Amino acid sequence: MMGEAASDSFALVTGASRGLGRSIAMELSARGVNTLLVGTKATVEQVCEEIKARYHTQSYAYMADLSCREEVLALAEKINREHSVSILVNNAGVGGTRSFADAPTDYLENIIDLNVRCTALLTHALLPNLMQQKRSYVLNIGSMAAHNPTGYKTVYPASKSFVLSFSLGLREELKGTPVSVSVCSPGAMATNAEVTARIERQGFWGRATLKSTDRIARQCVQQMLRGKRLIVINPMAYFLSKIVPDCLRIPILTRIVKREIK
Repeated sequence: MMGEAASDSFALVTGASRGLGRSIAMELSARGVNTLLVGTKATVEQVCEEIKARYHTQSYAYMADLSCREEVLALAEKINREHSVSILVNNAGVGGTRSFADAPTDYLENIIDLNVRCTALLTHALLPNLMQQKRSYVLNIGSMAAHNPTGYKTVYPASKSFVLSFSLGLREELKGTPVSVSVCSPGAMATNAEVTARIERQGFWGRATLKSTDRIARQCVQQMLRGKRLIVINPMAYFLSKIVPDCLRIPILTRIVKREIK
């Protein structure tokens, strides 16, 4: 039977300092789930304190650079040693809008390391822990970009295509086990002022699809706990990505996205 995590286990949320990760941590805590929050800044400790004061659940902060392979594996080893994990939320990710030809190498590597390598390695390292629980969940935060190759983003949609493919394949592989795997395609999110302004520069389409992280988090957690395979926050955008041919969709999206860098 699907439902909330066991009271003595934890949900691990990466990228929990702000944005969607913070909102998911809050949503889980409101449901009585204990949390392990991972971020790169001391603000993740402030989120933990807020959670404990507001919801009276256990919450612990871990600071790690998840773009670094060694830190991902060290974090997983520590978590496995100290806690039972029944929910893993792979939310940490990075994107951006740049000309591929002009993008620095470390910019490209950072997207791949965080969106692709961290998601795969952290899930792999924590899977034995998740398998020990009566019921457990993996929620991978993908993107509508996974369905829409786009110029001036290039590597980011490709990295999110990996997250989508990885999640659906792993879900099938883990059928019959305690672990349910879900992947979310959130669409445009108001994660912070800079991202919101960049999306709004896309024009009407960007503004029309922009949603709050609290609203997205609520839908993500609800549908994850129901065992939903693919969580789509903006059905219209998803529908269009399926019916509009690539030869039309990619040029249109590229023109829209190019406005972000002007």
